[in-house]
Amino acid sequence: MAQYTQQFLNSVLSQRGPAALPYAEDMKWHIRQHLMHLVEAYPSLQPKTAVFTHNDGRAVNLLQADGTVPMSFQGVTYNIPVLIWLMESYPRHAPLVFVNPTRDMIIKRPHPFVSPNGVVSIPYLHSWLFPSSNLLELTRNLAHFFARDPPLYSQRKPSNPNPNPTPTPTPSPNLNPAYASVNSSPAIPPREYSPSPTPPPPYGSGRMEDPAEVYKKNAINKLVADLNGDIREMRKGSEGQMEGAFGAQAVLRRREEELRKGVKEMQDEKEALEQQLQMVLMNTDVLEGWLRDNQGKLDGNKADHVDLDEAFEPCDVLSKQMLDCTASDMAVEDTIYALDKAVQEGAIPFDQYLRSVRLLSREQFFHRATATKVRAVQMQAQVASMASRSLPQNAFS
Repeated sequence: MAQYTQQFLNSVLSQRGPAALPYAEDMKWHIRQHLMHLVEAYPSLQPKTAVFTHNDGRAVNLLQADGTVPMSFQGVTYNIPVLIWLMESYPRHAPLVFVNPTRDMIIKRPHPFVSPNGVVSIPYLHSWLFPSSNLLELTRNLAHFFARDPPLYSQRKPSNPNPNPTPTPTPSPNLNPAYASVNSSPAIPPREYSPSPTPPPPYGSGRMEDPAEVYKKNAINKLVADLNGDIREMRKGSEGQMEGAFGAQAVLRRREEELRKGVKEMQDEKEALEQQLQMVLMNTDVLEGWLRDNQGKLDGNKADHVDLDEAFEPCDVLSKQMLDCTASDMAVEDTIYALDKAVQEGAIPFDQYLRSVRLLSREQFFHRATATKVRAVQMQAQVASMASRSLPQNAFS
C-alpha cells in the first residue's frame, strides 16, 4: 500500500502543463512527505485527487486525504470519517478539514470544534505554522479532540407506517460562506429528534452530556482562542521591534563609516601639522643662531650709527649668493617700476620702454632662477644639519 501511495504521489505531483496540480514547485516535496508520513501512521487515510469548487465558482483539481480517523471513547475505538483538502497555498497555510458523516450519522449540534456543515476548526489549525506543522500532527490532534467530544451521533430511524413511502430528495448542507464548497461532499440527512426528553447518545455510545463538562470545555476553548490571539499580537510586536532594531543597526553602521573617515582625516592633518612644526623649529634655530652671532654688534652707543651692509653679513657662500640674487631681483623690479612711470608721463618713447623692459625682465628671470636653486640647496643642508644633531641624542636615549 505504501508503495502504491508513493507511486501515485510521484505521478500526480510530477505532472506539468494544464493537468498539473496548482501547488508551488518548491513545496511539492514537502506535500509528498506530509502525505507519506500520514499514510504510514494512519493507513485508513488515503491520498486522492478531486475537484474543489471555490465560492467564486472556480474549480481546481486538488489533493485530499479521504478516510477515517480512529478515536478512543470510553475504552472503545471508533472511526470518524473525515476529508482533508490540501489547498493551493498548502503547506504554508493550513488545510481545510471536514467531518464526512455517512447516511446513518449526524453531526452533534452544537459542537465546539465542528460546525453544522462539517467544517472542523481546532486550535492546531488556527496556530498552523510552516514548516513545523504537518498532516500527521493535525490528525493526532483531530483524534484527541474528537475523543474528548465526539462530533457524530448515530441517527435514529423513525418508524414509518407507510410501507412504500415516496422517496424524497435528501437536502445538502450549505457551507459557511467563509469556506468553499466541495463537489464530492456527501449529503447529510436532516436530524430527527426522538420524543424522549433525553439527548441522543453519541455515535457508538449512550453517554449523556454533563453541563459542567460542557461549560468547562467552552471555557477551555475560549482560553485557547484568547491565548492564540495574544501570541499573534506578541509576534506582531516582536516583528516591529526587530524592524526598528535593524533600522538602528543600519544607521549605526553609516555613522561608524563616517567616524572612521573623520579619524583618518584628522590623522592626516596631524601629520601635516607635525611637518609644519618641524619647519618652524628649524627656522627658529636659524634665527636664534643669527641673533647670538649678531647680538654683540649692537650696543647702546652705536645703535644710531649702524652700517646696514655690515649688519647683515652672509654666513656662507650660499647665503651671500642668495642675498645678491634677491637684491638684484628687487633692483630690477624698482627699475621697471620707474620705467612704467616715465612712459606714462611721456619722458621716454614707447619703443625704448619696450626694449628696456625686455632686457630687464630677462635679467630678472635669471636672478630668480638662481635664487630658487640656492634655496633648494640650503634646504637640503638644513635638513642634513638637523639630522646630524639628532643622532647623538638618540644614541644616549
